[in-house]
Amino acid sequence: VPQFMTDRSLQRLRSALHRLFESEGDQAGCEFKQEMGCLRLANLVDKGPVFREMLLDPRLLECVAAVLGAEFKLSSNNARCVLPHSNTGQPLHADMGAVADADGPWVCNVVWMLDDFTLENGALRVIPGSHRWGQLPQDALADPLASHPEQRVVTGQAGDLIVLNAHTWHAGLPNQSDRERLAMHSFFARRDKPQQQYQKALIRAEVQQHLDPELRHLLALDDPENDRLSGTTTRRSGFLK
Repeated sequence: VPQFMTDRSLQRLRSALHRLFESEGDQAGCEFKQEMGCLRLANLVDKGPVFREMLLDPRLLECVAAVLGAEFKLSSNNARCVLPHSNTGQPLHADMGAVADADGPWVCNVVWMLDDFTLENGALRVIPGSHRWGQLPQDALADPLASHPEQRVVTGQAGDLIVLNAHTWHAGLPNQSDRERLAMHSFFARRDKPQQQYQKALIRAEVQQHLDPELRHLLALDDPENDRLSGTTTRRSGFLK
């Protein structure tokens, strides 16, 4: 989605994330995962109004509904900053190790491009059509880190948005440039599936009590079935860029 963000919203997101990287230091991303060659942040809904406001953009929700249908919830909201001259990229994967079921897709990843995505700086590679193959790359490929003959690299400008059926095999490439490459990832799931990060357990009570009904619904905070599905752990397997 070209130029989804205004210049103001782009700068607000970038500034908020860089403040969090500085304040969290070595603990950044520890609620979910940390990754060599990258800086990570997790649980962003808890960490500032700018992250909550972005999630309620009707255009964003329309894009997610195009993948998952009308009944979905936020599964996690994280950030990933690929550092300059990182030597390895990610292996091809489907988020949460998910394969589409009889009801269709159940994971959707929205990538907020906060820097330009180029061929050199760690952009996203995807394997078109792989969401229909009914298998995971780690089970089908000898080396999920290797280049795939059908891969395409998704490039674009800061302010653009990528909406990805996250059953599609995909991976972040190495950053071979002299500058970092920053993105935010809003990861959504169908409502009958568990959240990657159990929002009710992660978001502070004082933040939850001030959320409006629309956001509470999106986070599944008042959903007993989500408590049953997601409440066993706040960490889920699989990569989230």
